[in-house]
Amino acid sequence: MSLEEPEPDEGVIEAAEEVGVTTDGLDYDELAELVGDRLLDREEHVNAEGFVVRPDEVQDVLFDLRDEAGFDHLSCVTAQEYDDRYESIYHLKKYDDPTQELSVVVPSPTDDPRNESANPVYRTADWHEREAYDLVGIEYDDHPDLRRILLPETWQGHPLSQDFDGEEPQIVTLREHANPLQEDHRADDADTMFVNIGPHHPATHGVLHIETVLDGEQVADLEPDIGYLHRCEEQMCQQGTYRHQIMPYPDRWDYISAGILNEWAYARAAEDLADIEVPEYARVVRTMSAELCRIAAHMLAAGTFALDVIGDFTATFMYAVQQRERVQDILEDLTGQRLMFNYLRLGGVAWDVPEPREEFFEKTRDYLDDLPENVREFHNLLTSNEIMQLRTVDTGVLPPEEARSYGATGPVARGSGIDYDLRRDDPYGHYDQLDWDVVTEDGCDNYSRLLVRLREVEQSARIIEQCVDLLEDWPEEDRETQANVPRTLRPDPDTEVYRAVEAAKGELGIYIRSDGTDKPARFKIRSPCFSNLQTLPVMSEGEYIPDMIASLGSLDIVLGEVDR
Repeated sequence: MSLEEPEPDEGVIEAAEEVGVTTDGLDYDELAELVGDRLLDREEHVNAEGFVVRPDEVQDVLFDLRDEAGFDHLSCVTAQEYDDRYESIYHLKKYDDPTQELSVVVPSPTDDPRNESANPVYRTADWHEREAYDLVGIEYDDHPDLRRILLPETWQGHPLSQDFDGEEPQIVTLREHANPLQEDHRADDADTMFVNIGPHHPATHGVLHIETVLDGEQVADLEPDIGYLHRCEEQMCQQGTYRHQIMPYPDRWDYISAGILNEWAYARAAEDLADIEVPEYARVVRTMSAELCRIAAHMLAAGTFALDVIGDFTATFMYAVQQRERVQDILEDLTGQRLMFNYLRLGGVAWDVPEPREEFFEKTRDYLDDLPENVREFHNLLTSNEIMQLRTVDTGVLPPEEARSYGATGPVARGSGIDYDLRRDDPYGHYDQLDWDVVTEDGCDNYSRLLVRLREVEQSARIIEQCVDLLEDWPEEDRETQANVPRTLRPDPDTEVYRAVEAAKGELGIYIRSDGTDKPARFKIRSPCFSNLQTLPVMSEGEYIPDMIASLGSLDIVLGEVDR
């Protein structure tokens, strides 16, 4: 393994050295002493221990775990309902070492499902708790804006609660159709204007509505309004079997050629849940195909960013699409599909690389040989473009402390100098056996996020080339593409796991709780775009509308993954 170790962020080292850290990882007993009398119980999850705490002591516990033990990353919030209680799970990690994990489990009674909000501790809890309230029905005290986030305010009931009846009609009273601006008027001294951007606008990259308040020409307030593309993916996965029926769905989350990365997130969680060991050969094939997807996703991100910022359709955008098409040709040869791949299987991959193998490897190498020159042309068209620099340098600034608080990951976090990449920091697949580097930029602006993606394309090419070398020389008798997996998987009841991979947009995580059947009792998707989009107000307030459009483009969101 030739990868460099991540550089710890300032302000985290001292805290992490104080409580609960040993040379072998976390000391959960010492962490339990830190929580003290507030600890009601301890649970064993596959990925980490779970500390059960009272619903009225959430903030104190989380503040201590963040400030004393260094858990500065609230990765995900999972809400669920049991027969006798509701439950919120705060999945905590560290940006310096995401293998150090802890779950804070907060039960609440069925007749009054509520607990303290984590928002004062981690800003990323804002949207995550709103989603938990919207879909499950848990109330969060002290939350600054607890209202629905995916469903309309007029919606009745909570779709993931046990008593929800999807057959009942939704009745909207006439007062809900009242003009929300009917009382609005312009004061003599006012200089603000409310502007709707989207939900159908080319610059929103999908059905995203941005409620914007302008003070003169500057953004005074901004709120992304999501939920127009909500497709009940979590509920559909809860109705599918582990072995066969869930895997086709992940391709539809981030549908920008990143399907195999999505599939791997589910595969990693389910394989750990069922204790499935993936053959080494299949891990190499997964790694190669995942990095091909990453290149395709980043190419389109660069092209659409150019379209947003400098309006260049005929040259840069179409050039990016052309490069993406070449990658998709390779992926089509491998998987049989150009977008919805459905290539991974629990325990491995669907099949080996296509025959004749030499032609497939030659086609892949031809693309990799051309890539350095192609990336240089992108730099000539984009990063060296004076208009692009004027529009992106020092705009959309996201300080690293804000990025951490909002749970930003992927190129958004690395563009703010945060050295965090799950491929290296929480190794899976074959990444820890290959020679590549994690890319970071310290500019914290729109330009830095563009640079990160273009440089990551080069690193992905390094990974793919090494995988091709390995696959070419792999003995034929050892090319095992799948483990021996039972036809029907029934993990032990109440087994819980949270696992994540480094997808094209950032940390894509899956929480699964089993109930002893062949279907999950709870399936939660941690979308990187969902958390990254929360940072848009921080990046945009005080700037101009064109700067906000550039900031939104630099986030590289996909609404199919934001809304799920």
